[in-house]
Amino acid sequence: MDINKNLIENAFHSKILLFGEYGIIQDAMGLSIPFESFNGKLSFREHSVKPDEEKIKASNENLRKYATHLENLQEKAGLNVQFDLKRMKDDLDSGMFFESTIPQGFGVGSSGALCAAIYDRYAKDKLQPQELKKKKLKELKIIFAQMESYFHGTSSGMDPLICYINMPVLIESKNDIDTVSLPKDQKEGRGAIFLLDSGTPGKTQPLVKYFMERCKEKDFLEKCKADFIPYNDNCIRGFLKGETKALFYNLYFLSKFLIENLTPMIPHIFHRLWKEGLDTGAYYLKLCGSGGGGFILGFTEDLENAKKYLKGHQIKVIQRF
Repeated sequence: MDINKNLIENAFHSKILLFGEYGIIQDAMGLSIPFESFNGKLSFREHSVKPDEEKIKASNENLRKYATHLENLQEKAGLNVQFDLKRMKDDLDSGMFFESTIPQGFGVGSSGALCAAIYDRYAKDKLQPQELKKKKLKELKIIFAQMESYFHGTSSGMDPLICYINMPVLIESKNDIDTVSLPKDQKEGRGAIFLLDSGTPGKTQPLVKYFMERCKEKDFLEKCKADFIPYNDNCIRGFLKGETKALFYNLYFLSKFLIENLTPMIPHIFHRLWKEGLDTGAYYLKLCGSGGGGFILGFTEDLENAKKYLKGHQIKVIQRF
C-alpha cells in the first residue's frame, strides 16, 4: 500500500472544561472551550516529526483493540454511526498510530481528540463541523459518548465534540447545548485564566464514582443544588457577559465549595495554594476536568500579583482579560 496516499491532514486540538466539572452530572450548566496548545492526529511513521518506535507500536496496538471494540458495537447495533472499519484496519496494518502532544489524564481531552480523529477519518456520512446546528450537535454528542465510553466507562461525549468542532460550547442542560462566542482575549489585560500542572495524571472513573456516591447523601446533594450549581452557573453567565465582578464573586464561593466538599479531587500539593488564594483573593483555583491530578484551573484579576504567590509553579495562560 502506498503510504503517501494515506497522509492525514487533520489535527484536533485539546479542550478545557472551564466550568461544569461534576456539576453537569446534576444538570448544572457547563462551558467547554478548545485549547490549541495541545493537539493530536492519526499519522504514519513516515510522516511523524519525531518518531518514537515504542510509542508508535503501543499506540498502534491500542488502536487495534479500539477498532475491535467499535466493530463489536457496530455488529450489536450499539452505534449511531457506521464506520469504515476495513479501511481503519488497512491503515493499522500500514502502521497508523495516534500522534499526540495532549497529556493523558490531565483533563484536557486526550481521548476526546482521538475519538474526533477516528470519527473524522472513518465515519460514513459524517456530520461536518461547519454544518452543525443545535439539533445536530446533540446527535453528534450522543455518537461521541458511545465512542468515548470505551476509555472512561461512561462519557457525556462533550470532550470529543469540542475537539471535533473546535468551537466553544455552552451546556445549558443535559438536553440543551449550543455553540457560543467567548469574550475577546485581551492580550495585554491584567487578569487571566491559567493552568497549573500537578505533575501527575488523574483517573476519571474512580473520581466520578466517588462523586456519584456522595450524591446519594441527602445533605451533600442539597448543598450541590443550593450552592455548587448556582455558583457554577453564575460563573458562566458572568464570564460570557464580561462581568468580571460577578465572575469573581461566584468564583470565590465555587472554589471554597470544592476545597470543603470535594477535597479528594484536589491534588495534595495544591491544598495550601488553594486556601491561600481564598484567603488573599489574589487568585482562585478550581478543578480542570475530573481532578485527582493533571491540571488545575486558576483565575486572577491581576496575573503579576498572583505570580508572587504561585512562585515555583509553572503558569500556562489560557486567556487574558
